[in-house]
Amino acid sequence: MSKQAVLLDEAARQSLYSSCPAWTIASDGLVREWRFHSFVEAFGFMTQVALLAERANHHPEWSNVYNRVTIRLTTHDLGGLSSRDAELAQAIDSLSPTT
Repeated sequence: MSKQAVLLDEAARQSLYSSCPAWTIASDGLVREWRFHSFVEAFGFMTQVALLAERANHHPEWSNVYNRVTIRLTTHDLGGLSSRDAELAQAIDSLSPTT
C-alpha cells in the first residue's frame, strides 16, 4: 500500500474501470459483492481480506449474509475514494474467486 493516500482525480477514477472491473465506482468509494457456495466459504474469504486489511492498515466496511459478502472501500480521513482504496481492491481481487 502507498504510504500517503490521495483522493483520486477523475482520470484516476476512470482508470479503475480497467484495473478493478468487478467493482462499482460510487461517489465516495468502491463496492463489490461476492456469492460463495456456503457460509464457511464466505467467512474464510472475509478472514483472508481481514488479514490484508490489517497489514495495509486500511479497513473495509462490509457485511455478510450467509453466502454473500459485500465490501465497500472508502477513505474516511480524506472523505472519499483514494489510492488506498484502489490498492486494497486490487489486493482483494488477487485472492478472490470470480463470483
